[in-house]
Amino acid sequence: MDRELYMGSPEEFIGGEMEGKYCYGGFGYLLSRALLLRLKPFLENCRNDILSARPDEWLGRCIIDYTSTNCVGEYEGLRYHHYELGKNSDPSKEQSKQFKKALTVHPVSDPEQMYRLHRYFTEIELQKTYAEIAKLQAEIKNVSVVAFEGNRSAHWPVGINPPFEPKSRFEVLKWEYFTEEEIYSCIDDSPKCELRGIDRMDVADVIDVAVGELNKKYKPILHLKKQQLINGYRRFDPIRGMEYTLDLQLEVVNQKGHSRSITKRVHLVRPLSKIEIIPMPYVTEATRVHIIIPLTQQDRSYVDHFFEMFASNAFEMSENAILTFLFIYDPVEAQQVNQNDIFGSVKTQINAYERKYPTVKIPWISVKTETPSQIKFMDIISKKHPVDTLFFLATVNTNVNSEFLNRCRMNSINNWQVFFPIHFQDYNPDVASPNQPHPASVDLVKDSGHFDRGIFEESCFYNSDYMATRTQMAADVQENEEILETMDIYEMFVKYSGLHVFRAIEPALHQRYRYQACNPRLSEDIYHRCVQSNLEGLGSRSQLAMLLFEQEQGNST
Repeated sequence: MDRELYMGSPEEFIGGEMEGKYCYGGFGYLLSRALLLRLKPFLENCRNDILSARPDEWLGRCIIDYTSTNCVGEYEGLRYHHYELGKNSDPSKEQSKQFKKALTVHPVSDPEQMYRLHRYFTEIELQKTYAEIAKLQAEIKNVSVVAFEGNRSAHWPVGINPPFEPKSRFEVLKWEYFTEEEIYSCIDDSPKCELRGIDRMDVADVIDVAVGELNKKYKPILHLKKQQLINGYRRFDPIRGMEYTLDLQLEVVNQKGHSRSITKRVHLVRPLSKIEIIPMPYVTEATRVHIIIPLTQQDRSYVDHFFEMFASNAFEMSENAILTFLFIYDPVEAQQVNQNDIFGSVKTQINAYERKYPTVKIPWISVKTETPSQIKFMDIISKKHPVDTLFFLATVNTNVNSEFLNRCRMNSINNWQVFFPIHFQDYNPDVASPNQPHPASVDLVKDSGHFDRGIFEESCFYNSDYMATRTQMAADVQENEEILETMDIYEMFVKYSGLHVFRAIEPALHQRYRYQACNPRLSEDIYHRCVQSNLEGLGSRSQLAMLLFEQEQGNST
């Protein structure tokens, strides 16, 4: 750290007017930190006293005058390798060893030449990496011979994680069957569908790699040409990556030119790449969260439990959050609000909790509408809050706690990302635990509930992101105002925002079982997701099968 080093391509000063050597700037140079610290007090003197038309020569004179350090091309056995490129030279045709080990090259005349240089040296590094991988694979094979299980201890491919081992039949990974044109596992549960897009490219790439590897193995004795993919199977292993099994019909051509057709089965793995750390804007857990709870007439029975849980998790813990209720009236209920307010009991509870916790204020907003819509609600709420407000849009059935609120703060990034958590939904207690008293609390295990991937009611986002996205969809709204009623906030952000839409399971977000009233006026996709959520929320496959079995037994009796 204390070495004063000035290293590069040494050059004599022009005219020989000064002793010593400076580093030619075309090939660059290395300056140690110790040398820079020593030179720092004299830079002003150098600027005033030294005149030179060349910056590299000026710097060399400054360093020699005030530190007596000359430019060196070699230091303690290490050389500063550099190479001078000819005019319009092609890096791919340069064969000298000096060029291949160069640290810098000069001159680089245009961006295209820079690209060619970068490509050339990247290929060199890639070949070194492949050679190192092959060396490590050979070492693993050699070591596995003396291991307890012998060669079986070295999994295929060498160096790739062993396959996932299911703990039960429900965890067995599913194989997908495909041909070059079709795949037999479709998103819409159709028996088969056309292979297209990235899946078609994936299959074509895997076949090309398989034929290439077979030719590496059998050349020059045999040459293989693909004729047809007979069968193709693939599955995604979360530990290893994508696995493939291919049955290929190949044309074999020997050295004499004779050909015949054979069938080969090959196994391939496309390994998972390394996890990449993506730079993200800074966020803090100190942000205040505004929790918005829309409430309809059907939701009133859940308010008591919600208040009990929220009071213990937020009010008593002095959580930095504000709870806001959105009372949704239909036109008939709104006309009778003075005589018979359907949310009168809830407003009484709000007053009671405000008296119990003097530092807590629970605002509420009344809305009259025939068709409840997330976007219409947020249009009203957005105008009443500053642009930097962090919203958590939830339901009255959601158990809100500090752990989740912190994740809401961390995963919602202004002008960057919105967060749509997947809550854990309890199964119907009459199905999950029949003929037993309903448990007061439920553990997050597979027999008690599931993560409800079909519901997008809960979301965390900043008001500024909502307002910007809402502006982007203004033109479509002018053409068709019904999209405000048929689209939810998730679809709005995905289609119009350009932000990261982060969707992940959230163990800290828990909901008790509730049958949802699906609104047929919403879009077909949202309505279908709601119906599917109700069906999947009844119970696990084994619990439903047991109910059917007991029902059949009862009928036969």
